[in-house]
Amino acid sequence: MAASMAVAAAAACAWLTLCLLFWQGGWQLLYHPASTVARTPASMGVAFDPIAFATADTGEPRLKGWWIPAAPGAHDSRYTVLYLHGQNGDLGDAVDDLAALHAVGMNILAFDYRGYGQSQFARPSEAHWREDAEWAFHYLTGTRHVAAGTIIVDGSALGANLALEVAAAHPELAGVALESPLDSPLDTIFRDPRARLVPVRLLVGDRYDADKAAAHLRIPSLWLIASNGGKKDGVAKSPAVYGRIAVPKMLVLLTPQPTPAPGLALKTQPEEDRQFTDAYSRWLDDLPKKPGDV
Repeated sequence: MAASMAVAAAAACAWLTLCLLFWQGGWQLLYHPASTVARTPASMGVAFDPIAFATADTGEPRLKGWWIPAAPGAHDSRYTVLYLHGQNGDLGDAVDDLAALHAVGMNILAFDYRGYGQSQFARPSEAHWREDAEWAFHYLTGTRHVAAGTIIVDGSALGANLALEVAAAHPELAGVALESPLDSPLDTIFRDPRARLVPVRLLVGDRYDADKAAAHLRIPSLWLIASNGGKKDGVAKSPAVYGRIAVPKMLVLLTPQPTPAPGLALKTQPEEDRQFTDAYSRWLDDLPKKPGDV
C-alpha cells in the first residue's frame, strides 16, 4: 500500500510539474519573437525615425519602433497607421509590409511588442500585446497629437486579431485594416499533443475572441486576405468572423503575382502589391470623416 501511495504521489508530482512547465512555456507554441532587427525601412528606400515610448518607473522606455512619415504630397497623408505586426520575428521582418503601407501614402507608427526586437523583455501574451497597443495609441494621440479620428489600426497575422480587439475598444478610430488574420490562433496550443495531458484551457490565458470583438466593432473594416496555395482552388476564403461584422466592411482577396517565363524579369509592380495599394486607397476614399480629419 505504501508503495502504491508513493507511485501515485510521484505521478501526481510529475503531472503537476508538466502543468507548471506548460504554463510557463506553452506561449512558445504561438509566439516566436526575435531580438535582432536585421532590416529597417531604409533598405526599401523609406525614410524613418527611431522612436522609444511607454517609459517605465525606472526611466527606461518599454517599447521601441519607427515613425515613418508619409512622402511629401502623399494623397492620404491625413491618415496615420498604427501597425501591429504578427507573432513571428520582429519589426525587421515587417519592412516589406511597411513599405507597402507607405506606398499608399500614410504616416506609420510601427513598434515591437515587449519581448520582441529592441523593446523591453517580457513574455508575450494577449494581455501584454493589448497593453502595448494601448501605449502606442496614447503615444500617437498624447505625444504626437494625432487626432484619433485620423488613425487606422492595421494588423498582420496574429497582429490582425489584436487590431480587431483594439478597434472594438476604440470607436473613435477612423477604421481598422486586417491583413490575413488567424482563424483560430489558439489551435496551435490546444492541438499540441502535450496539451492533452494537462488542463490547457485553464493554463493558457490568451483567447483572442474574434466573435466578441466583432460584436463590438463600430468602425469600418478592411479585410486583406492573401491567397493560399494550400487551398484546392488556390484562393483564400473570408474568415468566418467577417460575416458577423454588422458595420461597413470591405473584403479583398489578394491573388499572387504571376511567375515570369524563364529568362524574363517581371518589371512591373508585383500584382499583389498593386492590388493591396489600390484596395487600400479605395477604402480610405470611402471612409467617413471624423473630428480631426481635414
